[in-house]
Amino acid sequence: MSNRAVLEVIALDAEDAVAAQAGGADRLEVVTDMAADGLTPAPKTLAEIRAAVDIPLRVMLRVADGFAVGDIDVLLERAREMRAEGAEEFVLGFLDQEGHVDLVAVERIVAELDGCRWTFHRAIDRAVDRDALRKHLAELPGLDTYLTAGSEKGVDEGIPTLLAEAERTASGQPGYEPQILVGGGLRLDHLPRLVAAGIDAFHIGGAARPAGWSGPVDVAAVREWRAALDG
Repeated sequence: MSNRAVLEVIALDAEDAVAAQAGGADRLEVVTDMAADGLTPAPKTLAEIRAAVDIPLRVMLRVADGFAVGDIDVLLERAREMRAEGAEEFVLGFLDQEGHVDLVAVERIVAELDGCRWTFHRAIDRAVDRDALRKHLAELPGLDTYLTAGSEKGVDEGIPTLLAEAERTASGQPGYEPQILVGGGLRLDHLPRLVAAGIDAFHIGGAARPAGWSGPVDVAAVREWRAALDG
């Protein structure tokens, strides 16, 4: 079994997906509308990406900017559309007005996913109590990853939290079994400290796009991250 670190890259379309895979990405997060920090893509986009690459895809389930669930019925319909288009892995995460996990919404969506694997995304970085959020979600089927910067301000501020949570994961504390996927202002110079702590999954978006979000994923940029992780 390979011990190489997971590199997940955001893909907006099939061109991004092909470039990310060519650069060495292990998995894609498939979204649209990065102006809203990533929403559920169109079924056609997912179909085009699935046809273009053969690495795993995690599809965003989110219909509005922010971390409130919004119209839950619309979101459930999007989940059904993505499942019908062949999606098998997902990304989601919602908070209530007080900053606690919206457990009712998350449970309804997870029930719709019927056992699919999923990531709880950076809503955890806005939660009033990260530990409580993890423990509330611990028994939900399919949850295998937390995408987090350790802080709503990004990895620079979040490293102490990430290191502490990595230690809890290593010791098998309840609620800390899912993999830590670090993303949110992640830079190459962060990697040595995070890898040394046992963190083995990393998520990049803008770092894979030297021209910014108006440009595509760049093969060379992804390859640089792959080399840094493999080295």
